[in-house]
Amino acid sequence: MNKWLGSVLMICAGTGLAWADAPAPAAAPAAAAAAKAPTTADTLKQIEQDWTEASKAGDADKIGKILADDWTAIGPEGKKETKASLLADIKSGKDKVESGENGPMDVKVLGNVAVVQGSDTERSTMDGKDTSGKYVWTDVFVKRNGNWVAVRSQTAKVK
Repeated sequence: MNKWLGSVLMICAGTGLAWADAPAPAAAPAAAAAAKAPTTADTLKQIEQDWTEASKAGDADKIGKILADDWTAIGPEGKKETKASLLADIKSGKDKVESGENGPMDVKVLGNVAVVQGSDTERSTMDGKDTSGKYVWTDVFVKRNGNWVAVRSQTAKVK
């Protein structure tokens, strides 16, 4: 009986070692690819960077794709702005960003809603007035039809 039990244990141990040396299942490449995919936070940070680059380029069309049709913002002066008014100001040259650089960003994702807080330093003019400086801002995004779009923003100038 002891020899039989010993034989069974040896077979089990050998099988375990064989499985340990077996190649990884086919799901491993899929898991590795998923690990390399950008996170939602990475995607939103890239959208913010694209927004900054489009602002510097005066690219109202690109900014129009980032903003939802119902986007509104409260600017540093406390005035409400809509998507239509922002795009009109960019197209007319009233609102210009000569240079700008984003600082660190903090992203909080809550399902199909995300909040991005960050800062930027820019050289800019609005209506011919120098508005250069450091700003802090909060943008709220919603995922609509598979795409993240900004629905609300608030900006404050750091004094």
